[in-house]
Amino acid sequence: MDYKELYKKKLVSVEEILSKINSEDEIVSAMAASEPQGILSKLHTIKDRVENVTVVVCLPMKDYEFFMNPSMKGHFLTESWFYTAGLREAHKYGTVSFIPNHLHLASTKRLHYRKPRFFLGTATPMDKHGYLSLSLGITYEKDILENADYVVLEVNENLPRTYGDTQIHISQVDFIVENHAPVPEIPIVEPNEKDKIIGNYIAELVEDGSTIQLGIGGIPNAVAKALLNKKDLGIHTEMFTEGMVDLFEAGVITNKKKTLWKGKSIATFALGTKKLYDFIDDNMGIEFQRGAVVNDPYVIGQNYKMVSINTALQVDLTGQVCSESLGIRQFSGTGGQADTAIGAQISKGGKSIIALYSSVKNDAISTIVPTLTEGAAVTLSRNDVDYIVTEYGIAEMRGRSIRDRVRNLINIAHPKFRDELREKAKELMIW
Repeated sequence: MDYKELYKKKLVSVEEILSKINSEDEIVSAMAASEPQGILSKLHTIKDRVENVTVVVCLPMKDYEFFMNPSMKGHFLTESWFYTAGLREAHKYGTVSFIPNHLHLASTKRLHYRKPRFFLGTATPMDKHGYLSLSLGITYEKDILENADYVVLEVNENLPRTYGDTQIHISQVDFIVENHAPVPEIPIVEPNEKDKIIGNYIAELVEDGSTIQLGIGGIPNAVAKALLNKKDLGIHTEMFTEGMVDLFEAGVITNKKKTLWKGKSIATFALGTKKLYDFIDDNMGIEFQRGAVVNDPYVIGQNYKMVSINTALQVDLTGQVCSESLGIRQFSGTGGQADTAIGAQISKGGKSIIALYSSVKNDAISTIVPTLTEGAAVTLSRNDVDYIVTEYGIAEMRGRSIRDRVRNLINIAHPKFRDELREKAKELMIW
């Protein structure tokens, strides 16, 4: 088979793809830096001829007009597994809705509900054998494209070629669009003093030889810096991050103590800067696997000394964790927090860690509260919390009664709120 000729036959313009989209269609887009920027940037142009088109996204990198413009209501509904600032803003226009999920079941449950007509993703240029790499992630993408009526890929020569389950053959693709755009990046958040203190506390809990999962932001970046004196760490994570590159370069990550995929770092997607993308390009030591596999708690639990490190917005005195909403208002998403926290607790020697500042708004609001704000989503149940960490220390939760939990959490609350929390705990009869 002449793969180059087959590729040419499938090569079309963005406008040709848009002409095939009809009212009532379900479109699923690849997430984060894997999103097809060329197609999504022009999707709004077919507004006047379509109605009730559902566009499923996750962590979009740009504020696209098909959801940011209020006039798109009734024409496009964007449903997202994870909110960004743009989606939070667009929610009030009625153009956006949230999809509750655990990451490892996101694609399975969506496919149970509805079959997509289009999968829109990105890929590296084709190799001589007819294969393209889905590059920066297959969190849900591979599951969706295998079930979509049409698979459309934007080929971008700037994307890194990655290993694992990311390959797709040209014969499995219906349409190709070429768009050699810069790969979306996110800036590195430098840890502040609170982040560094929290990072050091968390590092105390991470033993040599552990396998870790980290996210992004000031606290996770501080954790990565605090782990620079550890030995033989491994990576089994939802998201491959910039901090992990630094740990590799320092010789901290060797993956040689891992139980699963020994010698390799495992992730479902990557997001960061060009430094990160250059690091994972053609790197056989890093594999991307489906979120249904990587984030399955029973897979995670097979890793020896698995440590899950996540952040939160609010924790109540019994240990319930809200990481995704401000009251009823959706702020971000569950993502893989519950997956990794539960998986870590199954692991022999594993630990689940939740980190947050003790207070926000210049110490005006305590994040440790008697009860969660009305309407707040419980991202992680109190049954699935081992350690809560703030800049005031570590609260051990595993196996503890409510009374012990209350005392431990008040000890790491901001001093300004401790007396108030004690009094409220007594009123609630949990002290």
